[in-house]
Amino acid sequence: MSIASVRQLTKTYGKPNGGVLVHALRSIDIEFMEGESVAICGQSGSGKSTLMNLIGCLDRPSAGRYILGDVDVARLDDDQLSDIRSRKIGFVFQSFNLIAQLTVLENLEVPLFYQGCPPRERRERAHKLVEMVGLSDRSHHRPSELSGGQQQRAAIARALINNPLFILADEPTGNLDTETGAMILAIFDDLHAQGKTIFMVTHEPDVAERCDRIVTLRDGRILDDVRTNRRNPKTAHAATANTSA
Repeated sequence: MSIASVRQLTKTYGKPNGGVLVHALRSIDIEFMEGESVAICGQSGSGKSTLMNLIGCLDRPSAGRYILGDVDVARLDDDQLSDIRSRKIGFVFQSFNLIAQLTVLENLEVPLFYQGCPPRERRERAHKLVEMVGLSDRSHHRPSELSGGQQQRAAIARALINNPLFILADEPTGNLDTETGAMILAIFDDLHAQGKTIFMVTHEPDVAERCDRIVTLRDGRILDDVRTNRRNPKTAHAATANTSA
C-alpha cells in the first residue's frame, strides 16, 4: 500500500540578487510503500535535504504534487501543514532538538499537549515509550544530563508519541560515536521489524545498506533507486536458528 508519492516534484530557490534560480529538485517522480525503510542519499547539493523537507511538510514544492496517504499536501495552507506534521510525521534530527528546560517525559508530552490530549493520557503514553527505548531510569532528567545516545533515544521516543504514518530521520547517528550509533540503528531496525515506515537521510553507506531501499539523488534528480534485499534481522535470526536445529 502506498503511503506517500510525489509526481513531477520541483523545487527552485531564487538567489538573493534575483539572479538565476537554483534548481534543488527537478521533476522528481517516486512512490513509497507502507512498512518500507528507505535511505535517501546523495552528496552535498544533490537535493536530498530538500526532498526531506518536502516529504516532512517543512517546505512547499515550486511545482508538482505530493500525496501523503490520500491528501495532496501541496495544496494545504500553513495551518494544515502544521497539523499534518504534528499528527502524521515523526521527526528524528541529528542534533536531537530536545527542549533543554524539560525532562525526558515532558519533552515527549509536548506534541500531545498541543493536540489537547488529557494530562493523564499524555503521561501514560510517554512512560510507555520511555520504557521502550530503555530510558525509564532517566525519564526525569533534562537533556544536559543525558549522553548523546540517550538524547537520541529520547528523540526517537518523541517521534513515536503520535503513532505517525512514518518516521523521518535526518542523519540520526551523525553526532554519535560508532558504538552508540550502532545502538541507535538497532532501535530503528526493531521499529522497522514492527512494521514502522522509516525514511532516513544519510551520507553513510553502511547506514543506508541497513534499509530496504536506497534512493540516491544527484543534481536534483533521482540517480538510482535500488532494493538492498535486506532481510529483517528478526526473520534472519529465526531462519538461522531453524537451520541449526
